[in-house]
Amino acid sequence: MNILDTIVKRKLEEVVARKRTASESDLLRSSAIERQGLSLSAFIIDKKKSGIIAEFKRKSPTKPNIHLHADVNKVTKAYERAGASATSILTDIDFFGGSDDDVKKARIALNIPILRKDFVIDPYQVIEAKSIGADAILLIAEILTKAEIKSLSSLAISLGMEVLMEIHSADQLKKYHETIRNIGVNNRNLKTFITDIQYSKDIYPMLPSDTVKISESGIDDPNVVLDLIKTGYQGFLIGECFMKTEDPGQCCSEFIDRINELR
Repeated sequence: MNILDTIVKRKLEEVVARKRTASESDLLRSSAIERQGLSLSAFIIDKKKSGIIAEFKRKSPTKPNIHLHADVNKVTKAYERAGASATSILTDIDFFGGSDDDVKKARIALNIPILRKDFVIDPYQVIEAKSIGADAILLIAEILTKAEIKSLSSLAISLGMEVLMEIHSADQLKKYHETIRNIGVNNRNLKTFITDIQYSKDIYPMLPSDTVKISESGIDDPNVVLDLIKTGYQGFLIGECFMKTEDPGQCCSEFIDRINELR
């Protein structure tokens, strides 16, 4: 069993347990359900912003100590000040050290979209994302069928959220549904966790023309961002590059400043 299979197996167990704690009806009574969400796609393509989705991540399956004691409020607010278009917050507990509380805390202070990054396999998690203040959810094509992506994305949109559909191979594009505004190409193979930026370049011509295109993972150099912009990408999900430093917000600020200098 590879890493992704292990995570999904655990996620199935987690969702069952969460449903026992709070029903969908309970979640729908959250005050956040009525909140007007921020558009992830609009913030990414805004010419006055950087296009960067700066990620908050404490650890990963292959790196158990990226920044275990990071303060979500301090880091994400610094990301916003640095010029990030949005922030991505890992909420998986067991493998990434996150929690729903991280999104709730960040939502209070931020004026940029929050992507709730988790392994969504059930409609319950979509409602849960809205109830904690997320503006967008991640749908990973590798772990979902085309019908599941259509159903989950339709639910998210009905709740006022956007979807970022993440692919790892060209054949997964057949799972795309036209209501999805954002397509992410993950440069990291989720089965081996090996990254290669060239993958984003190779697959770009195959991406749906009317989507916001985002390159994810392994981006640690402003020159790489400029190269991806030339390819046609509008968004760049960057996390470990920032989070592995003592001051992720400052690192993000210097990264964006460098991009602006090089342009």
